[in-house]
Amino acid sequence: MTAPVDTASPATTEPALPLFSTRWKTYLDDAAGLLKAVEPVLVSGRITRVTGLVMEAVGLKLAVGSACSVPLPNGGLIEAEVVGFEGERLYLMPQGDVDGVVPGTAVYALDNFGELARPGSLPVPRRRSTDRGRHLPAGDELLGRVLDGNGRALDTLGPLNTSHTAPLNARVANPLGRAPITEPLDVGIRAINSMLTVGRGQRMGLFAGSGVGKSVLLGMMARYTDADVIVVGLIGERGREVKEFIEQILGPEGLARSVVVAAPADTSPLMRLQGAAYATALAEDFRDQGKHVLLIMDSLTRYAMAQREIALAIGEPPATKGYPPSVFAKLPKLVERAGNGIEGGGSITAFYTVLTEGDDQQDPIADAARAILDGHIVLDRTLAESGHYPAIDIEQSISRAMQSITTSAHQKSTRRLKQLYSRYQRSRDLISVGAYSPGSDNILDEAIALHDKIDRFLQQEIAEQSTIVQSLGQLDALFE
Repeated sequence: MTAPVDTASPATTEPALPLFSTRWKTYLDDAAGLLKAVEPVLVSGRITRVTGLVMEAVGLKLAVGSACSVPLPNGGLIEAEVVGFEGERLYLMPQGDVDGVVPGTAVYALDNFGELARPGSLPVPRRRSTDRGRHLPAGDELLGRVLDGNGRALDTLGPLNTSHTAPLNARVANPLGRAPITEPLDVGIRAINSMLTVGRGQRMGLFAGSGVGKSVLLGMMARYTDADVIVVGLIGERGREVKEFIEQILGPEGLARSVVVAAPADTSPLMRLQGAAYATALAEDFRDQGKHVLLIMDSLTRYAMAQREIALAIGEPPATKGYPPSVFAKLPKLVERAGNGIEGGGSITAFYTVLTEGDDQQDPIADAARAILDGHIVLDRTLAESGHYPAIDIEQSISRAMQSITTSAHQKSTRRLKQLYSRYQRSRDLISVGAYSPGSDNILDEAIALHDKIDRFLQQEIAEQSTIVQSLGQLDALFE
């Protein structure tokens, strides 16, 4: 019989390796040391063409939206994004000027966090599969700060030191998972609180030409709106207006609870697009924390123009007034990210300014924005020129959520005021020349009698705040 084998593990000592194994272990250790000393291989290609706003590169296979880095011979660095491809060629949109780029300049792929990508790191996700895009700084540490579209500080308050990052392009929200708009939001503007009541989580458009007071109205909303956090996106505006908006219109009180993302007109179209996406990503991050956010974006038209520049540069054909189809596809993707979160969670109430060229309300961007927003506030140049501020045209403006968040008595008073206001405007010429005979139209007689009171009710000083309760009280007092 065979003696039983002892299967118990040895006490503490390991059996000695044969001489052959010892030599191989020494060789492997030496090889590992040499590998650590070798510079890692990077995922790279080269620039073959620069035309206008677009650089063309070969040698890389990256997805649209991937980030790249182009080191220059003079020591500079250009960051770019893949905006399209044709065959083996990639179209890159730089974030800044392309001065200094020479034929054959190397281009390196970056991962989601802006680090140089190594072979095998693409397309391995660095976070959840829903967070495939770039990540930029986010968190409460950004309150009171002014940033550019790349998440870098524009102020002189030191490093950001944020606790976490947020994806620049978040996943599409399930429409059935969102809470409905059921609660009115106090914006501090009497004409809006009473005549165009905004709901928490609503997305409104502010339609205006140049010089009719939209920036002042936005500043009043930023100071007076009942919100936990304010995110301001200044997209494509004049650089001078950025500082003026922060210091004179927003003020220290408004800035203290705000995050400002500025991508002025002199930045690249990519930075303007990214600035709008970053402002929306910050608002989403605060909403996910359960906070009520006011998102102000000035302007949606400049965002559309930036996308038009990029699309035309890579060869997309124009469709409507020079705007390619991709412009009208990107607008709803940006706007739909705002709104309410899940039941009992946070919300994003958004105001997007829309520039109407020549005060034309049928401008293609204005027409597209009206279709995807939950209402629009129209600022009239004639009212502004007559000294009527805010120059809100209550006849052309509407809030689509107002019927579900206001009482029947409030709606009745609103309809009555609009009826009187509209009747007076249609008969203004007859009244001015004295051609109207009092007593021939009872509604017009009442409109004439209340015209001055209605005019004063719809106007408001910049430093004056009117809550919802005060606004509705003054609305009822008009007809007493």
